[in-house]
Amino acid sequence: MSGQIFQPRFQDLPREVAVFPLSGALLLPTGTLPLNIFEPRYLAMVLDALGQGRMFAMVEPKDPDQDPSPLHGVACLGRIVSFSETNDGRLMITLQGLSRLRVVEEIEGKEGYRRIRADYGPYADDLNPPPKALGLDRDGFLESLKAYAGTHGLTFNWSAIQEVPDSALVTALCMACPFEVAEKQALLESETARDRADLLYGLLRMGAATSFTGGATQ
Repeated sequence: MSGQIFQPRFQDLPREVAVFPLSGALLLPTGTLPLNIFEPRYLAMVLDALGQGRMFAMVEPKDPDQDPSPLHGVACLGRIVSFSETNDGRLMITLQGLSRLRVVEEIEGKEGYRRIRADYGPYADDLNPPPKALGLDRDGFLESLKAYAGTHGLTFNWSAIQEVPDSALVTALCMACPFEVAEKQALLESETARDRADLLYGLLRMGAATSFTGGATQ
């Protein structure tokens, strides 16, 4: 298990959990996602979460133009690790990914936000520390990342990247790169960390040949 003192145990993960459907916003276990919360229903969701374990899940809506939209079947539970209030009534939070989950069914919502019944069984290993090394071909991987960054106008601290372990680098890039929604969902659903790294490598190689800059801004 992770050495993080505040991380919940597997048996303590909530079986009924609020969800935040946000198109293009990918949360992965161990990753951190900054969010700007301003809609009344999601302000209520965050305030409720702060008083009840500080957890809710990020989920991809199947049709972002539809409200409410059907939800994808796999989401990621996160824990609020920091928050601040703004003078204009917003909450700025940082959500850290804990574990993926399967959406069993949607249940009655609360104060306008949606809730689901969750099954964490297939992802019990997500709470364990990920392997630092994934067997990446670092030279080839970084070459593809540089080509992708050049195509999409992205900038990275290349010297710092050299020092980042494989697992942390893959997680950060999966969340930060402007992949299409279906690609982000596929990254989320990758069975193992190595599978996710292989998929990311492929997406970087393909993405270097196109100027697509989709995705969502949180």
